[in-house]
Amino acid sequence: MHTLKLTQIGNSVGVILPKEMLAKLKLEKGQSVFVTETPEGFVLTPYDPALDEQIQAGRAFMQDFRDAFHQLAK
Repeated sequence: MHTLKLTQIGNSVGVILPKEMLAKLKLEKGQSVFVTETPEGFVLTPYDPALDEQIQAGRAFMQDFRDAFHQLAK
């Protein structure tokens, strides 16, 4: 567990992530992180949960129309 301090950044308040945490998340300066609320609290992730939903919907669509895609690929 890491304890992070809130710090003033311009007119906002932010958290500075240690280098070790950035390395584990595979993040660099300028990239986005996503915060999702769960029953256990908040989860910080480099992966967009909305994108995951879109990917799952796309996979379901491709599975539903598998034969049509197979014919188009010929």
